[in-house]
Amino acid sequence: MRKRYFDHVATNPLDVRVFDAMMPYFREDFGNPLSIYDLGTKAKEAIENARSQVASLINSKSSEIIFTSSGAEANNFSLRGIAFARQNEGKHVIVSKMEHHSILNSARFLEKMGFVVTFLPVDKHGIVDPDMVKKSITKETTLISVIHASSEVGTIEPIKKIGRIAKEKGIIFHTDAVASTGNIPVDVKDLGVDLLSMAAHQFYGPKGAGALYVREGLRIVPLIYGGIQENGRRAGTENVPAIVGMGRAAELAISEMNTRVEHVRKLMDKLIKGVSTVENVYLTGHPESRLPGHASFTVEFIEGEAMLLLLAAKGIYVASGSACSSKALKASPVLLSMGVSSNLAQGSIVFTLGTGNTEEDIDYLLSEFPQVIKRLREMSPYAKGWGMKGEGGECTVQK
Repeated sequence: MRKRYFDHVATNPLDVRVFDAMMPYFREDFGNPLSIYDLGTKAKEAIENARSQVASLINSKSSEIIFTSSGAEANNFSLRGIAFARQNEGKHVIVSKMEHHSILNSARFLEKMGFVVTFLPVDKHGIVDPDMVKKSITKETTLISVIHASSEVGTIEPIKKIGRIAKEKGIIFHTDAVASTGNIPVDVKDLGVDLLSMAAHQFYGPKGAGALYVREGLRIVPLIYGGIQENGRRAGTENVPAIVGMGRAAELAISEMNTRVEHVRKLMDKLIKGVSTVENVYLTGHPESRLPGHASFTVEFIEGEAMLLLLAAKGIYVASGSACSSKALKASPVLLSMGVSSNLAQGSIVFTLGTGNTEEDIDYLLSEFPQVIKRLREMSPYAKGWGMKGEGGECTVQK
């Protein structure tokens, strides 16, 4: 049975060209970048070349890129590093309710450390209102963090508008651009951000490689202490093969982005049109301001995990909620923040496309998906009205 992969926001297959670039640094050029002999200097040069490649992807200086192990580490580094670096100026942080768990949980950690955190609400499409950001700012505010694009519903936030507000108020502004960097154009100067998180596996690079853009001159407290790596801002012997892979993946993303976007957008338009014809299935996220290869839905009367299992049995791989929360068997906090009822949020399903998807994949999905929904509804007591509001239950639908 052929496998059809529609979960590229969880991770992507490694591009073979990236793999080829990484291979020498596992064996032949295995040196420690801090070593002063040729094996070390060659590894160091490879890291600096990758740093330049990643910087070019987001239009920054090479010196503004700090390599990390993941986007989650970059997010933790941003919130905790800036909050502690500026705590003498104020202890108020603003984040949105659309954020990834690595931001939300970092914010909750800061609360335990005596910081005040404002969690911004969003509208039904998951959009953060810039005016709400402005109203939430106090004399104690030192940091604002708003995600660039949601990995769960695909919504792209008005980062440029929020960036202007932050700059006017002299507040540091971070954005989690893990889902967007390498998939759509991302320019730190145009966005007006001071920090930006990214991860290589989101654009066909290796897992275990991420990066944080930190605007030149900005002080940040290290998350990991130890040696002098990354100019003393992130200790630990560098993962040279992964960093090289991230650099090569960034280089490919720059040259191929327009082609990739056009490819997935065409396929996604067909997918959304087809899935939307299924009864009681609702598109979530902004209908227009969204990632081109992303579509998320809620399906009435069915749990997301059941859909995933039956689709996987047919060789169709998708997601339900975020990759970090789908195993928790809880309603997505992102969907709840958008006003989706708890019961309907349990029936979330997310399709994300990549360069390897074809029109035949979409046709197969659209032929199988309605049958899976039909079968699950025949088994669902809620589809028959049991447990609904008025009969002892609390099931409500956000339409």
